[in-house]
Amino acid sequence: MKEKSNNLLLDLYPSTKFLITLFIIITVFIVKGYLYGYLMVPLCLLLALYAKVFKELLGLLIKTLLVLITFIFLIQSFFYPGDTILWSWSFLSLRQEGIDFSLLLTSRIGAIGSALLLFFRITSVKDIVYSLEQLGLPSKVTYVVLSTLTIIPEMKKLSMTIMDAQKTRGVETEGNLRVRAKAFLPTLTPLILTSVASTEERAITLEARAFTAPVKKTSLYRIEKTKKDTVVRILLLLLLIVIIVWRVAL
Repeated sequence: MKEKSNNLLLDLYPSTKFLITLFIIITVFIVKGYLYGYLMVPLCLLLALYAKVFKELLGLLIKTLLVLITFIFLIQSFFYPGDTILWSWSFLSLRQEGIDFSLLLTSRIGAIGSALLLFFRITSVKDIVYSLEQLGLPSKVTYVVLSTLTIIPEMKKLSMTIMDAQKTRGVETEGNLRVRAKAFLPTLTPLILTSVASTEERAITLEARAFTAPVKKTSLYRIEKTKKDTVVRILLLLLLIVIIVWRVAL
């Protein structure tokens, strides 16, 4: 049985957490305008602060989402078709229609990206896989999901180990971009070979544990839905109905 963390958000069932994410994604397309979408970003940060993952989420938003949103905003502002030109220089023209569309598009991207990043910060891969198995998905499918979600962190960890090994051999791994690229190239071969070897080891381990046996699987790790999940789901449904009625009325 999974230990409780005494944190309402962290202790929710994985599917309930995903429903919160889905609620944000759906409503950002229902509510007209860009203000609601932008408000979802600080809301996700507040939820992350409550779940004690604020620094991790903020770092991800700055490193990935902020760069993407800035790039899309500039491209759409200058190249989106329109008649109201606010500023122009050479082949570049800043149009009011482009700014309006950029605000709407980036607000939705920001809300969706923040919600998805928050979900994966407050939900462990183990919980996601367990909830998928409880939904009736085959073990092979859940294993593919698990492998997909963990392959990048594992590859990063493995590459750092190889880089440290190279450093102990006297290879210069720190410095400008040219030095780092030169140090990274020799790590590709051992990285690929080690990944292939680990894949074979996993296959042998799974067979040793009767992974493909046509019997019902049991697990020592269990998570259960509680009354809090029911309350949260009802609140999300009521809020969604209110937003839809409000949107139709307007």
